[in-house]
Amino acid sequence: MQLALTILVDGLSYASWLFIVALGLTLVFGVLKILNIAHGSFYALGAYAAASAVAGVTALNTSPYMSLLAMLLAAVLVALLVAPATERGLLRFFYGQDEVLLVLVTYAMFLMLEDITKLIWGANPYYVSEPYGLFGNIDIGSQSYVGYDLFLMGLAVLVGLVVWWGLNRTRFGKIVTAVIHSPEVAASMGVKVSRVYMAAFGIGILLAAMGGAFTAPMISVQPGVSVGVIIISFAVVIIGGLGSIEGAAIGALIVGLARALAVHLVPVAELFSVYMVMALVLMFRPQGLFQRIQARKI
Repeated sequence: MQLALTILVDGLSYASWLFIVALGLTLVFGVLKILNIAHGSFYALGAYAAASAVAGVTALNTSPYMSLLAMLLAAVLVALLVAPATERGLLRFFYGQDEVLLVLVTYAMFLMLEDITKLIWGANPYYVSEPYGLFGNIDIGSQSYVGYDLFLMGLAVLVGLVVWWGLNRTRFGKIVTAVIHSPEVAASMGVKVSRVYMAAFGIGILLAAMGGAFTAPMISVQPGVSVGVIIISFAVVIIGGLGSIEGAAIGALIVGLARALAVHLVPVAELFSVYMVMALVLMFRPQGLFQRIQARKI
């Protein structure tokens, strides 16, 4: 029983940050129809920015809880700086082009951002462990769990609810839905489609950066961290269905629990378990579990 509880907590903790990142990826695809290979780089930028921000706050001897605000502001700053530069400065010139070309463009962005992070932060790893101990340990049964992991679960639920509410219960969400179904018709009715694209891409980057910022205390922030994130995020959205919030949530849960099972029972099959689950889902549901928009063939 205790082992099952440990696997559940570990799986939910891993799924929490993964859901936040995958949510941004599926949102960008749903609105802009772009498979954004550079999404993992935005995660890495958020992690690096958060590490720098927490180090600055710690040096000022402020309240330890200010580090949480610093991580959030770091993610917001990344979105504000990077979103206009990438969407307005590059991607908009390729809208309507072949899907393969868009994938190659985002892959080029990924390569450039990898080098840019090395130029700014160097090749040495960054450690930002202070926020990880803010919530102490929580005893459940005979096992003790890190409170920050439970905080991350709550953050993921909050982010998911805010995005769902924004898309389904607000005027902006209805405009986004109209653009998703037919940008031409939406434009003919006076909708500024370019602004919707910019906003959706900015939110996608914000979610990726938040995922990186709030997992920075749990990992070693170093070059190459973006590669594993984008691969596992694609597994999540493929399982759940591209363009679906519910799919991103279920996909993250499936991946998180599959990985936790493998880590505790068959450690050598950690990565294999994720891709095995993805292959099984695609065998019976090639479009994903919650596919709403027909995926474009590449």
